[in-house]
Amino acid sequence: MRGVRLTELPEDFWIPIPLETNNITSLSPYLVPQDHLGNTGLFYSLSAFMFFLFVFGTGINILTIACTIQYKKLRSHLNYILVNLAAANLLVSSVGSFTCFYCFAFRYMVLGPLGCKIEGFTATVGGMVSLWSLAVIAFERWLVVCKPLGNFIFKPNHAIACCALTWVFALFAAVPPLVGWSRYIPEGLQCSCGPDWYTTNNKFNNESYVMFLFCFCFAVPFSTIVFCYSQLLFMLKSAAKAQAESVSTQKAEKEVTRMVVVMVLGFLVCYVPYASFALWVVNHRGETFDLRLATIPSCVSKASTVYNPVIYIFLNKQFRSCIKKMLGMTGDDEDESSSSQSVTEVSKVGPS
Repeated sequence: MRGVRLTELPEDFWIPIPLETNNITSLSPYLVPQDHLGNTGLFYSLSAFMFFLFVFGTGINILTIACTIQYKKLRSHLNYILVNLAAANLLVSSVGSFTCFYCFAFRYMVLGPLGCKIEGFTATVGGMVSLWSLAVIAFERWLVVCKPLGNFIFKPNHAIACCALTWVFALFAAVPPLVGWSRYIPEGLQCSCGPDWYTTNNKFNNESYVMFLFCFCFAVPFSTIVFCYSQLLFMLKSAAKAQAESVSTQKAEKEVTRMVVVMVLGFLVCYVPYASFALWVVNHRGETFDLRLATIPSCVSKASTVYNPVIYIFLNKQFRSCIKKMLGMTGDDEDESSSSQSVTEVSKVGPS
């Protein structure tokens, strides 16, 4: 484990200094490789991982958006939200993951302070839109299946309004560091950028910004997801118990339960490491920590650009059917029939 202490230099960054040295000359993450923080193999491995996320994350999400444009039958209210999620993932993979791939290859933030701010801002916007989109998906499923508002119908214009709201919330979270409430600085091994979790500088009010992000951008959407999916599961289990003789209802209940568990786990894997690390740093000022471990939350959150589409889109049989058709693969009719049957069975468990 490589412990570090943080030494403040003017304005743009805090330098991680190994405990065994007092020399802070020429260690700027914008000027020289940060080889004092890890060996070159680690930097190149992370560069390769980010390149993988850039290629596959960009490809999968472009494919999702292109498929929706080509096939009108995909333009439903739920699929609008999924496309919004794909657009957010595309922003993170094409800008955030590519920037990290490039900088890890040079072993420092070679793009300078401006590049750091751009990468931190785009990654924050994309991450926040993705997070709030997951909450909107859970909210939509709750409205459609559990029908808490009676005969209210969630229409495409409602979905579009919710998608627009996710971008408003994301900008509300990402803009403050550009205008003086916190700041975007190199994080972890100094080859990616994010909000300043590390300092207590009163000029930037970093601690209040961290608490704002945790409460508004993590706790609220997470609570929404847990509440909506728990209500959905209770509804499905009640219906399955009442229709114990129905094989199709039991099958639908098991399928939806499995998907809900995967969705919640995906959310936790993506955002809990980042939120936990930020809170740990804020509440353990002055303690040493391993910069290699501090890099993990950023890498895991960017990996969501690949596994989010797999969970939310490629497990959607209608989407999968159209993508296979667009790529010239077989099985379209069978998948679409299966998708229609699944939608019918799930709808039956809701109140009439």
